[in-house]
Amino acid sequence: MTETQQLRMHAFISGRVQGVGFRFFTMQSAQENNLSGWVRNRWDGRVEVMAEGTHRDLNYLLIALRRGPISADVHKVEYEFKNAKGNFQGFHLLSTG
Repeated sequence: MTETQQLRMHAFISGRVQGVGFRFFTMQSAQENNLSGWVRNRWDGRVEVMAEGTHRDLNYLLIALRRGPISADVHKVEYEFKNAKGNFQGFHLLSTG
């Protein structure tokens, strides 16, 4: 993988990540790194993120996800990279799923 390769990252974040501003923190981090995609709460208490952009920019988002906002307590970030599909416009909040 090269730093400029376009990829899609699917991530699940566990810990105290709901009700602490995590989705808005994620949205801001994604937008600052020119990523497109979405973030949502999961019924099981995790936060789910789907983002597309360069490998480098996705890694910056991963660093942010591992840290989270000051009010969060991130226990685990599970993620995988796949080929980008290019079907996202901007970065959005989705309903709980």
